[in-house]
Amino acid sequence: MPTDHRVDALERALAAHPPGDDREARSLTTVRRQLRALARPFDRDADRIHVTASAVVVGPRGVLLHRHRRLHRWLQPGGHLDPGEPPGSAARREGQEETGLVLRHRDRGAAPLHVDVHGAADDHVHLDIRYLLRGPDAEPCPPPDESQVVRWFTWDEAEALADDSLAGALRSARRLNDAGLLWDPGRTSEETDG
Repeated sequence: MPTDHRVDALERALAAHPPGDDREARSLTTVRRQLRALARPFDRDADRIHVTASAVVVGPRGVLLHRHRRLHRWLQPGGHLDPGEPPGSAARREGQEETGLVLRHRDRGAAPLHVDVHGAADDHVHLDIRYLLRGPDAEPCPPPDESQVVRWFTWDEAEALADDSLAGALRSARRLNDAGLLWDPGRTSEETDG
């Protein structure tokens, strides 16, 4: 089987990623272990355990979440990777598909914001890599085949309705926001996916 260079790239990114809390530290350890243990960690059909990617979308209006159609919970947009797709690209694609908005990574490119391991439907386990993406000052307009319940929340509103998995990602994003580190001043470059 040919080498999947996405494994090496993700391992490097995760080695440089500091966990925000105990749950994320445990998740980070699990993801790093599974990346080498799984034959095809990015393929949802290869194993019940696989990598997914999601987008923590922030912008001038706050934090963008959608109400998941099957789970009936407010979540960040995200999902499975397409064949050969890097996780950062998948997070952006899924975010755009589920919100109908043009999103972009931080000016330094796609880098993990948060990592979470959680159970999913059909006894699957998602090794979810979350990326911070910037959304425009616009109303979401998801296509008809996506959840139509998508809206902007203030930080406090989003944190109040978040489950444990989402709460950690929001805390990480908010720390960057409060420190003025969400966006690189004076840079207008488009994203570099990873």
